[in-house]
Amino acid sequence: MSVKPWGGAFDAQTDPRVEKFTESISFDSRLAAVDIRGSQAHARMLASVGLLTSDESRQIIETLAEIGGEIARGEMVWKTELEDIHMHIESALIARIGDVGRKLHTARSRNDQVSTDLKLYVRDSLTTIDGLLRELQRAFVDRCASDADVVLPGFTHLQRAQPVMAAHYWLAYCEKFQRDRERIADCLKRVNVLPLGAAALAGTSLPIDRHETARLLGFTGSSTSLSLEPAVAANSLDVSSDRDFLAESIFDLSLIAVHLSGWAEEWILWCTTEFGFLKLPDAYTTGSSIMPQKRNPDVLELIRGKSARVIADVTQILTLLKGLPLAYNRDLQEDKLAFFDAIDTVQACLELAPSIVRYAMLKVETINARLEEGFLDATTLMEYLIGRGVPMRTGHEVVGKLVRLCESRQCKLADLSLAELQTAHEKIEAGVSDFIGVKNVVARLASFGSGGRIPVLQQVAAWTQRLTE
Repeated sequence: MSVKPWGGAFDAQTDPRVEKFTESISFDSRLAAVDIRGSQAHARMLASVGLLTSDESRQIIETLAEIGGEIARGEMVWKTELEDIHMHIESALIARIGDVGRKLHTARSRNDQVSTDLKLYVRDSLTTIDGLLRELQRAFVDRCASDADVVLPGFTHLQRAQPVMAAHYWLAYCEKFQRDRERIADCLKRVNVLPLGAAALAGTSLPIDRHETARLLGFTGSSTSLSLEPAVAANSLDVSSDRDFLAESIFDLSLIAVHLSGWAEEWILWCTTEFGFLKLPDAYTTGSSIMPQKRNPDVLELIRGKSARVIADVTQILTLLKGLPLAYNRDLQEDKLAFFDAIDTVQACLELAPSIVRYAMLKVETINARLEEGFLDATTLMEYLIGRGVPMRTGHEVVGKLVRLCESRQCKLADLSLAELQTAHEKIEAGVSDFIGVKNVVARLASFGSGGRIPVLQQVAAWTQRLTE
């Protein structure tokens, strides 16, 4: 009556509208390669415990490889009535080798099968993202040499605050993306635990060896190294419903998107006429259909905009999971859409970002022309007073009054005479000139991790070494 592998107990055909409503092949076909990897490992394990002969295992493994090649070449015809990628591959296998193909699903369910496929896919995807993040870090570190002498104003509240080396900006993003990479590495510890063999929800009475399957697929907890102890999910009831790893992965991707969005926003501002800090490469900007002078930062604007999609994916997966009882529920079919969207969006952004970083040009003359504006040396002047025993709050008030005096005269702190400075506080001496002015400030910022020349050069060296190891 039915071609469906679950149709034995049914007396009527599935309504075609139900088939259309419940299918997932339209989006889970991208799991084909990992589904085949998981099935080949399962076949090897079944042979190792005597549930398949070595010849049956070989037939299954070789035929799955052939099917995988056809899918990769676009030769597989997707059919709604076969629901998902798992049934497409199994049906193709049975059509070629008959009853031997029917034995592949021994001691597994689509519940633990799809969880295994997802973990393999997430593991591969996050590894790719980690590599792209590393490339973006390299792009920022490579800039540090060419921008070694450039000083930029640092901002709080988008108001000029203190000067820092340009490389300090670049390394700030390296730090953000390093935290992203560390979150990915930590997430992979939980991704890298084998679900297969939990079957539908209760495990199986058949003598399978789940640790052997984990070894074959590289499920080793903290690492994919096959030399480490295999990691196997310990509760079959939990396996069917567990999508924590997916929610965690999507959150990690959303934070990457947020970091990319912050960088994009900053550079969008910097390339405006009002800032005038940056010229973006023509290859990564677009023009206007009516205004011939325009160079629009469309790529950066879309990186900023696409972060909204990834953030929404976090909400989607959490909302999907929040009310589900143990164990598997068909709602979980929808989990893949959120992850696929998040991974595709973040990967697309990361593939473009390194080139923008490498080829954008700082407008050094424009930056330098206004670098002394905004009293960037005010904090260091206050610290000069602190160093001479003046209480911090007193020093803050003294410098604030000097700033107000300069504003009334439309001049800089460096334009005030020593006598005028000494009128503000008796602890100010002739050597104060070494603490005023952007270059002097950058030379004196010395604390670990600060934006001064020496600590920044130390961090550049450290990052260069880290990214070449």
